[in-house]
Amino acid sequence: GACIHLGERECSIQRRHQKVLEETPSTAVSAAVRAEICAAAVRAAQAVGYVNAGTVEFMLDADGRWYFLEMNTRLQVEHPITEAITGVDLVREQLCVAAGAPLRLSQGDVDPRGHAIEVRVYAEDAERSFLPSVGRITVFEPPSGPGLRNDAGVEAGSDVTVDYDPMLAKLIAFDRTRDACIERLSAALGDYVIGGVTTNLPFLRWLVGHEAFRAGETTTAFIGEHFAPHALRAGRRRADG
Repeated sequence: GACIHLGERECSIQRRHQKVLEETPSTAVSAAVRAEICAAAVRAAQAVGYVNAGTVEFMLDADGRWYFLEMNTRLQVEHPITEAITGVDLVREQLCVAAGAPLRLSQGDVDPRGHAIEVRVYAEDAERSFLPSVGRITVFEPPSGPGLRNDAGVEAGSDVTVDYDPMLAKLIAFDRTRDACIERLSAALGDYVIGGVTTNLPFLRWLVGHEAFRAGETTTAFIGEHFAPHALRAGRRRADG
């Protein structure tokens, strides 16, 4: 019967209604709104007798009003950022609950600290409307170091086909503040090398460097309002010159 929440995640930046970048905590959520939506999420789970890990999604309007969107009855792709700031291994807790063990955590045990951001590395061409890319990965060298985590489903020699979602990996950065986290992530993306297929790495580098993102102005309209393919081409010309 126990039910707790682990804070919120900001997942607004999307293309084709699929998430590209997620972070926690959200720059748009005040302490009061956080308390309200997290309490509503707990009530929703309790109302249906839900057991195990799940995610309740909300929309926030420009005036700070929030609305229930849906509940995903599973562990979400972006769960590593919650793990980073809470220290809770969500996969382990999910397996324990599924095996019939009681929830070992109370709400008081959850003490989020710092800031975490995850980017999804896709085999797709951002300059061609994020068209998926296929082929054999010839080089796969994700960055490593303190405050970084890589969740990858491929390696050098893997074939990327049309039969699956184009996501290749996730890169997660964690630091004490949002600004420090962005700098760590930006440096890591600069070191990320994938060969053989076109990826969205140039787009991700552009994204985390954009002034609107750094200002926390993350909405579902972000890509439509700020991104143009020539931004990536210009960036490469500057780098090559």
